[in-house]
Amino acid sequence: MNEQRRQVLQMLAEGKITADEAERLIDALEREKPESPPGATSRPKPRPKYLRMVVNWEDSSGGDGPGRVNVRVPLQLLRAGVRLTSLVPPQALTKVNAQLHKSGVPIDLGELKPQHLEELIEHLDDLTVDVDDPDATVKVFCE
Repeated sequence: MNEQRRQVLQMLAEGKITADEAERLIDALEREKPESPPGATSRPKPRPKYLRMVVNWEDSSGGDGPGRVNVRVPLQLLRAGVRLTSLVPPQALTKVNAQLHKSGVPIDLGELKPQHLEELIEHLDDLTVDVDDPDATVKVFCE
């Protein structure tokens, strides 16, 4: 670990900066690094910041013409949501889980853990979405 990165982590540990500020500083330090020489081991991919969903379609029925939906969700919002589930009282979790199951959503909020979300985000790079309409495209990816 280089000295600048260690200093950022030390400031974070001492409470002088927030986790978001530390992340921005470390990202800036990584951007400043010169490119590695050929043959050197490559750095791991940067941590994705957004989940992007893009849908394009052509209206062949003579309606409004082509359409586009472009959604960008900050992954930090998802990470914060997962952490917030630990604050929900057990009685409320039971009721929420029952309503989710009743609505056809088989998710147990008590089982949501930050590491599970990170695994999901890592696997989004391999995500493939099939669309039955030849005039439509759907892309879901992290950036």
